[in-house]
Amino acid sequence: MERLLRRCASCLGPESEVAEPWTVLVELLDVLRRRLDMDVAWLGQLEGDLLVLQVVSGDRDRFGIAPGMSIRRSSSLYGKILAGEIPNVIPDVRADPRAAGVVSATEFNMGAYAATPVVDADGRSYGMLGCLNQQPCPSLGESDAGFLRLLAGFLSQFVIDLRQQWEMRSGVWRHIRSLLDEGGPQVYFQPVVELATGRVVGVEGLSRFPTAIQGPKDLFAAAASVGLGPELEMAAIRNALRVLPDLPCDVTLTVNASPATATGGLVDLVVGTGTPAKVAVEITEHDYIGDDRSLLLVADILRGHGTHIAVDDVGSCYSGLEQLLHLRPEVIKMDYFITHGIDTDPARRAVAAGLTRIAQEIGGRVVAEGIETEAELEAVIATGIPFGQGFLLGAPTPSITDACRGDRLPGHLGSGRRGRVA
Repeated sequence: MERLLRRCASCLGPESEVAEPWTVLVELLDVLRRRLDMDVAWLGQLEGDLLVLQVVSGDRDRFGIAPGMSIRRSSSLYGKILAGEIPNVIPDVRADPRAAGVVSATEFNMGAYAATPVVDADGRSYGMLGCLNQQPCPSLGESDAGFLRLLAGFLSQFVIDLRQQWEMRSGVWRHIRSLLDEGGPQVYFQPVVELATGRVVGVEGLSRFPTAIQGPKDLFAAAASVGLGPELEMAAIRNALRVLPDLPCDVTLTVNASPATATGGLVDLVVGTGTPAKVAVEITEHDYIGDDRSLLLVADILRGHGTHIAVDDVGSCYSGLEQLLHLRPEVIKMDYFITHGIDTDPARRAVAAGLTRIAQEIGGRVVAEGIETEAELEAVIATGIPFGQGFLLGAPTPSITDACRGDRLPGHLGSGRRGRVA
């Protein structure tokens, strides 16, 4: 506990990154939740008559709460605590007459409740720190209230930084929300080419944000930092899937999804197109995946409908190889880091040849990403990699027809016929 508090103190200074303090606060709230043996812990900021939830840890879906949600003071238990009408800890909300008639207690189906005010170093009110449980907690007592006040007292030293962080995160949230309200990202399509024949066998849907200053990678990272990552990814996937009716029957459309998005409704979306066999799902994740059973189950379900599974950035880091071993994908995307300069680097060629052999063992195919020069193309072909993608073979374009034409390929690769990665 002391170590976590020290870590939190070191992270909440003005030089810290936007996302890191929130990560530590989630851990701190998780300590509180486990200490009180409750379902959810939360921190909220008071804004007039509203309590705006900023950080939530635990089974928030059970109560239908999430960061950014507002709770009105007059209809809540926290308002009664601030008014001194009820204690900080209520072991059995349903049986306590002081909680009777409180809208939020009924709306959230509370069994137990604990909360205490958080103030800044000058004693000015900042917000509330608390916990919820769906079932009564008869064991809750004064010692738990004391622990709650201890954490609230610790946070009082950092509420100025918390305000700044919340303002920054709120700005990011509003920006991503506005992009979603505008329809989400525009999708460009880049061809995937069979190198032996020059056939366009697939297209990858790539997100573009014409009105945004930041690039797609930064915007998706920002969305993830405020809990909107899966929603932004799903918007991009929906926009990409709209071209399926216009896609030649022998060309596959690849869409990108993080594990959270893949396990959060992607199956219904892909299967609902009516042509799931024309779709490949590329799992994009650079953190530890391990043997995530829900992700592996989703992959198996999609395969059962004919959808291909792909992994990206293989060869650039250990996590990419780990994805490959766990998911056993049909399509392996070799990272552009390996492709770039492969014509002059024997080590890169060795890695490429090794990936080709691994793919043969698991029944997959390798796509070399980032081919930009004729020399790189020739070196990729020499390693035995059958498919390629990159500006030399075709730049991303908003036109699905142009992406599938393949008439801008180097002449010796063929006539631009179409086919399917299989």
